Amino acid sequence: MYILSVNFSIESILLFVSILFLISLFATKAGYRFGVPVLFLFLGVGMLFGIDGLGFGFENYNASQIIGTIALCIILFSGGLDTKLEEIKPVIRQGAVLATVGVLLTAFITGIFIYFVVNKLTDNIEISFLESLLLASIMSSTDSASVFSILRSKGVSLKHRLRPLLELESGSNDPMAYMLTVVLIQLITSSSPGENPDYLHAVISFFLQLIIGGLAGYYLGKSSVRLINKIKLTNESLYSILLLTCGIFIFSAVYFINGNGYLAVYISGLVIGNSKFVHKRSSLHFFSGLAWFSQIVMFLTLGLLVNPHELLPVALGSILIGMFMILAGRPISVFLSFLPFRKMHFKDKLFISWVGLRGAVPIIFAILPLAGGVHNARLIFNIVFFITLMSLLIQGTTLTRVANWLKLSDNKRNKNNLMDFDIEFSDDIKSTMTEISLTEEALQKGNLLMNLPLPDQTLAVMIKRDDKYFIPKGKTLLKPGDKLFIITNDEEALLETYRNLGIKDYTLRRN
Repeated sequence: MYILSVNFSIESILLFVSILFLISLFATKAGYRFGVPVLFLFLGVGMLFGIDGLGFGFENYNASQIIGTIALCIILFSGGLDTKLEEIKPVIRQGAVLATVGVLLTAFITGIFIYFVVNKLTDNIEISFLESLLLASIMSSTDSASVFSILRSKGVSLKHRLRPLLELESGSNDPMAYMLTVVLIQLITSSSPGENPDYLHAVISFFLQLIIGGLAGYYLGKSSVRLINKIKLTNESLYSILLLTCGIFIFSAVYFINGNGYLAVYISGLVIGNSKFVHKRSSLHFFSGLAWFSQIVMFLTLGLLVNPHELLPVALGSILIGMFMILAGRPISVFLSFLPFRKMHFKDKLFISWVGLRGAVPIIFAILPLAGGVHNARLIFNIVFFITLMSLLIQGTTLTRVANWLKLSDNKRNKNNLMDFDIEFSDDIKSTMTEISLTEEALQKGNLLMNLPLPDQTLAVMIKRDDKYFIPKGKTLLKPGDKLFIITNDEEALLETYRNLGIKDYTLRRN
């Protein structure tokens, strides 16, 4: 067994980390093909290199908590930056209720089940009522990011605004789960034997942190936009660093005013991402890559941290808890949360219930009891890790089938990223961009650009032939295999063009 420590040279550590990254990145290709969540693969690579695998141990819980906290801060901030207000406005009430009331209900219902059922049916799990609620609270948030990595890899989009609803929930439910976890840890560790916990103080502190975090995130986000637009930096790349600095400052500063930093950093990202500021496109691209980097670091660290042989003794209890959350806890909380919204479809609620994947966030939160000295902290950590793997394998690999079974998948518009034309427009320019790979069938009516049945307000602005790009004219001679880049503000006319050209597989992107 090899324990990672400062005794290793920096070159050895960098080599080890780079190998982990390379294997993880190659593993994602197989994950997309078979519908396995990327998160599961990253965790699996970490476990492969861990103590029960190749023998590299990483048992520093404080360092893991720091890595996880920083990574989660960046991921939430990036999630806010990428969220479009115009998309979530129609579902903002449902998303807010699901991210707050839904989390509370999931934690309470599951906690009751753990204490009154699992404690009695298993020999290796025996925890108090508050510890049962703590375990349930840690697992009460979902990881919808892995959901969309599966749906996009299969080319599946969702009807009835389900995607923005789930994105809103995944970005805003972590603060509620974190608050529940912290409050319960405080109640467990501060109460002496025979002394009643101060529940009133815990409830007041809970809501104060949410209110302070929300308000601070909004106003600090507004201030960040003004700062970015006002300051004059010598290099445009520095604006991405400035944006990162603002996000980290907001997360950490809110902590010192007794607010919820996770909620603050997500809301500030939402405010900044929907505002105009200089070098916005390059900054958003920077954060997209940084968020992926943070996820990989976080998942690999958590995979190294766990000892798989410790999962076997808690397997039965973990399976009971996991199946209850999948089949009862999550569905009950979803249906109860949506009682005020009578117009929601029954099938929508069923799919949202199934999307309740456990992800890396519960594992990060499970480190908090270890750092806080909770009696059964290691037991809780192992159960959370087992249920996370179980949830990803069961729910994560069946999401596409469930969406198709419920007839909620919408494959009419396959909106993938442009591959051959890396072009971005401002958000103020409403347009649809697409690239077409010309075939013999598409050129049957003539091999000149003017012969293509392009509708009005649709322009063919560039052609890629082999490795060369050029701007076409009406008399430009087209060849099979040419990549044609098209811009239009009429998506229906563009779809008609595809039909006229006999093209079935295409890339469509609305700016």
